[in-house]
Amino acid sequence: MAATLSKGLPPNDDAYAYEFKWDGVRALTYVRGGEVCVQSRNLLDVTGQYPEVTGVAEKLDGRTAVLDGEIVALDAKGRPSFQRLQSRMHVGSSAEVRRRMAEVPVAYLVFDVLYLDGRSVMRLPYTERRALLEGLAIAGPAAQVPPTTVGNGRAVLEASKRTGLEGVMAKRLDSIYEAGKRSRAWLKVKHHRRQEFVIGGWTTGEGRRAGSIGALLLGYYDDGRFTYAGHVGTGFTDRMLDELRKEMEPLRRPDSPFDTPTPRLKNPTFVEPKLVGEVEFSEWTRDGTLRQPSFKGLREDKDPRQVVREEPPEQ
Repeated sequence: MAATLSKGLPPNDDAYAYEFKWDGVRALTYVRGGEVCVQSRNLLDVTGQYPEVTGVAEKLDGRTAVLDGEIVALDAKGRPSFQRLQSRMHVGSSAEVRRRMAEVPVAYLVFDVLYLDGRSVMRLPYTERRALLEGLAIAGPAAQVPPTTVGNGRAVLEASKRTGLEGVMAKRLDSIYEAGKRSRAWLKVKHHRRQEFVIGGWTTGEGRRAGSIGALLLGYYDDGRFTYAGHVGTGFTDRMLDELRKEMEPLRRPDSPFDTPTPRLKNPTFVEPKLVGEVEFSEWTRDGTLRQPSFKGLREDKDPRQVVREEPPEQ
């Protein structure tokens, strides 16, 4: 179940529960007979990438469950950092996973339960699913059930801003879990504009980044057309630039992948639109490109063809 972007908090405040919006990767966790399978948002098995999550099986003590939550990596101030989580993605060998676990441990923040002890609970209202979740006692070194607050959304939103979080989730108290749907029963309210974009190429850098990536060329899909959305040249770490170059090299192509015009670009290198990145920005310009974008990291949990321009619907 996915949330709908909202311009602000819902007017009927008491009809919603509010949770912090966590800056990580979405994950479904299947637990049965002590065995665990962790799946990403696009249903890839990522159990081997995040072995810490398997600890929930011990807490469930033989029970069967399907949990929904967010895998996060915390920064020095205890806040989820998507950039820090990057080092745990795209890792192939188990030995490298173990090494990075020591450098960047992750935590699984569980916010919903979909199946429990032989029955689906997705059609129960949010309040009942939440009560079941809180009764599971899964809290441990690598898993937590974050708090939720009924009503008082403005205070929760202000607290999220004060602590440097991305925003809040507003979930209607009577909402069922609509698997595979983007529902208006769940709303996401962000402090800054932020969404996924598909990478269509790069331009070469100058100065310290001469010979490397200067900026990424970004796009999204609009009625099946790969639409140019501008470029992003800030927010990169050296490790991120190395990772991006490694991922993009095999995807090189001679012509532009965009179905819409692009401005005159200096020394562009185009790639097949296969990679998805997370970008924060201030607003859309009148000509349909991003203003003040900053790159946050690659995503491996989203199908590029599902990346569209996110706009909050009219209230």
